[in-house]
Amino acid sequence: MHLKRLAAPKHFPIRKKEYKFTTNPKAGPHPKKQCIPLQIILRDILKVAGTAKEAKKILTNKDVLVDERARKDLKYPVGLMDVITIPKTKKYYRMIPKKGKLTLIEIPKEKSTTKLCKITGKTTTKKNIVQLNLHDSRNILIKNEKDAKPYKVGDTIEITLPDQQIKKHLKLEKGNIGLIIHGKHEGENGKIKEIKKIMGLQKNKATITATKKDIETLKDYIFVIGKDKPEVTIE
Repeated sequence: MHLKRLAAPKHFPIRKKEYKFTTNPKAGPHPKKQCIPLQIILRDILKVAGTAKEAKKILTNKDVLVDERARKDLKYPVGLMDVITIPKTKKYYRMIPKKGKLTLIEIPKEKSTTKLCKITGKTTTKKNIVQLNLHDSRNILIKNEKDAKPYKVGDTIEITLPDQQIKKHLKLEKGNIGLIIHGKHEGENGKIKEIKKIMGLQKNKATITATKKDIETLKDYIFVIGKDKPEVTIE
């Protein structure tokens, strides 16, 4: 199924009226409106391919890794915090929100083997094994219930790639650094000043102190990226 260019998400760096259709990202770890397919990344953002055919050849040769795994599908969706590695050029990139759009930024090699993931759910299996559900559709199992207790929905964990070992735990709490990932302030970041619990049908809210201003947003829109300083490059 094709995607009309006029209906494409605003973060697709394509000319809306040049052609009628563009690449439609396939179903995967990220929602369709919150990702960019690999073909557009290689051709229109990184410009390592001039055409879809060239992009396909690069992927077929396993020259592009997403989160340290080779991906060969032109429509594979790359989304929030995903890491793209191009071994032949020794270039590394991370997908972050910036100025209201998903943006690829270049990162150093040492940052390319870890990833921040937001905990979006927490369940217990029949064998009393705790499962952490992450924003990119990953699931991490923790066999010891006591070890799993500190992890809360909304917190962030730093994992190693590709083996998914938990390296660090960042709580969604006052004083930590939060990145706004949705809404009109998408891409803004700063220290979490306050988290408000709202009674009734409204969702809980949070305030972060960005550059000389306070921004109030939904608590669900906050992605914790560090304690004293960001754990990932965001500029």
